[in-house]
This record gives sequence, C-alpha cells and structure tokens, in this order.
Amino acid sequence: MTNTTILAASGLLLFAYLLDIFGRRFRLPGVVLLVVTGLVARHFLDRADLHLTWVDPVVPVIGTLGLILIVLEGALDLSVRKDRVPLIKRSGLSALAGFLVTLTAFAALFAYLLDYSRHVAVLAAIPFAVISSAVAIPSATGLEKLPREFIIYESAFSDIIGVLVFYAWLNSEGSLGAFALELFGGGAVSLLASAVAAVALYYFINQIVGHVRFLPLLAGMVFLYAIGKALGLSPLIMILVCGLVINNPDLLQFSKRLGALHTAAYDQTLKDFKGLVVELTFATKSFFFLLLGYWTDVNAMASQEGWLIAGVGLLLIFTSRYVILRIVAPPAANVLVWVAPRGLITVLLFLAAADTGALKDFPFGAVMLVVLVSAAMTALAHHGPRQPEVWQAIETAAAKATAEARVAQAAEAARAGVPGTNGTTS
Repeated sequence: MTNTTILAASGLLLFAYLLDIFGRRFRLPGVVLLVVTGLVARHFLDRADLHLTWVDPVVPVIGTLGLILIVLEGALDLSVRKDRVPLIKRSGLSALAGFLVTLTAFAALFAYLLDYSRHVAVLAAIPFAVISSAVAIPSATGLEKLPREFIIYESAFSDIIGVLVFYAWLNSEGSLGAFALELFGGGAVSLLASAVAAVALYYFINQIVGHVRFLPLLAGMVFLYAIGKALGLSPLIMILVCGLVINNPDLLQFSKRLGALHTAAYDQTLKDFKGLVVELTFATKSFFFLLLGYWTDVNAMASQEGWLIAGVGLLLIFTSRYVILRIVAPPAANVLVWVAPRGLITVLLFLAAADTGALKDFPFGAVMLVVLVSAAMTALAHHGPRQPEVWQAIETAAAKATAEARVAQAAEAARAGVPGTNGTTS
C-alpha cells in the first residue's frame, strides 16, 4: 500500500509536469488540462470499481494550501515603486468594479432563476464574482511585463476583496449593519496584523542560519492564515503584505532600526526562498486540480439548469469585464478581457457557502462549467496583439498627470505665500 501511494503521488507530479510543458507549448491553460485529466481518471476508475474515498476531505485542505502559496508567489514577483502606483490604482479599480458588477448580476440571476432570498443569492454569487489568482497568475506568464503585473495585482486584489466580503456577509446573516462592521473592522485589523507579521518575517529571513531555513517560515505563514481565518479576518491580506515586504525591503527604510536588519546575504536568501515557493506552488496546484477533476460528478455538469446558469453567467462576466477595461485600460481591453478566470478561490468559497446548508438545491455543475470555460478562455489573451508601448503610454500619461498636478499645487502655494515644493517662499 505504501509503495503504491508513493508511485501514484510521484507519477501524478511527473504527469502534471508534462501537462504543464504541453500547455505552454500550445498555449493551453494547464488548469483545464489537469481538471479534464481528473474527470477522465474518475471515469475509468469507476468502471474498474475503484473509489478514492479520501478525496472529499483532502480537496479543501490542498486547495487552501495552494491558495496561500499562489498569492505568496505572486506577491514575491511584484516590485512596489512610485512608478508602479498608476498600475496598482488601475488594477485595484478594475478588481473592485469587476467584483461589484458581477456580484450584483449573479445575485439577481440566482434570485430570479432559483428563487433565493437576498442573503442566500448574494452568498451564492460572491464566489462567481472573484477572479482566481490561482489560474490568472499562471495564465499571464506569456504576456508582456506590464499587463502581467496588472493581472497579478488585479487577481490578488480580487481574491482579497472576495474573501473579505464573503466571510463578512456569511457572518452578518443578512444584516447590512453587521456586514459593514465585519467588513471594515475586520479589514483594518487584518492590515494591522499584516504589518506586524511582515516585519517579523523580514527579521527572521535576515537571521536565518543552518540547513533548515524556509520550512519554518512557510509553516508560520500557514499558521497565521489559519489563525486569521479562525478570527474572522482576511488572512490573504497577511500573505500578500508579507510577500510584498519581503520582495521590497525598501518599504521598511522609513525606520533606521528596521533598515539596519538588512544583511548582505539577504538577496541570495530571498532568491532561494522564491525558488522553493515556486516548486511547492506547482506541486500543490497540480494535486488540487487533478483531485478536483476526480472529485467532480460528471452527471452534475450535464444538468440543463447548470448549463443555463453557466452560460448566462459567463456572458455577464466577459461583457462587464470588457466594459470596465474600456474605462480603466482602454487599449488593453481586447486582450485582457479574456483573463477573468474563476478557479480555486471560487470552488473553496462555494464549498464554504454550501456547508451552511443554504445552497442544497444549487446545481454544482454550474460552478465547474464556469471554472473550466473561463479558465480555457484565458488562452485567447495570448493570441491578441502585442502592444507593450500602449502600457508604457498609460504609465507615462499617469506620471505626467501627477507631475502636472504637483506643479499646479506648488504654483498655488506660491501665490498664497506658502512655502512651495522647492523650499522657497513667494
């Protein structure tokens, strides 16, 4: 039994690696290939009367670990500098607008088709309103640097917004006052805890010695995530902030004491840590989507009601995304409109909602159809026009507007007899 388990686990990882190579070669989303492989594997295993009963409790656990690692990997790939502020603003606005519009549309759809109350309709709609960073970040790998960063920021923001809103709404039981308190109170506490955790993590990375260096750090981050979730906070904020601070130690230079923690070996240590995170992310994500495919009942995906919800839902997702991108980043709308996948976070949040018992009549096949089709559509982004100069123009225009605003502010201060930015007075 032990040898069989070892053979199965190692074989699945090797197969997932081959699928990843195949997907990158032909511009096919690896997530879709993994899920389809799991679906096919279940078909043959069922015919052979072999049933993996341990999959049900394992899928949510592996999914949560995968989500933590994917957000951490994305954060470790981001540089926070002044010239990135316009990009961060645009991606954050896109994530927020996309979440609110699709949430409203899906809630109205569920209230109409499934006759759900407002509380239940919103609870069911939130998972569909979140762009999955687990799928979006790998899907953006082949894009130019600026649009890839846009997708990383946008999907990370979308995950965080989705988790914050979901658990605040879940705990509010339909009360708008309780929801607002949960959302804004929990968000503020999450940011404060994130800042403390990020500084502690930065300290320990600079003090690491010995052969075992990174496993305790990763275990500590998973521990923080579990504690934050148990306290009703948004633990993904902790992961994102920790990753950003680790990859951008200049953010701590405002304090001489924190700046003094930086050691000469930090850059190499960070490089090694990133390599380990990438490897673990690949392994965890591969197991999750393979097992998710096996765990999914194909009969549920054949439901007419599920196809109707998925079809209307996908139309809502891509139509609203195109409109939002035309406002936020007009030249890139035709390419990035296709990078709006639903995936790991959608499944995890929907399972949490289903555990309440309020969604017992919901056709689960609709969830998997939306996940598979939206993930597959990301391939279209790689066939669009390459326009790196467009993204550079967006940043240049934003930087120019900021500079002009500062000049105008300095001129106004000079006319009022207030010290200007150049240190002189009128």
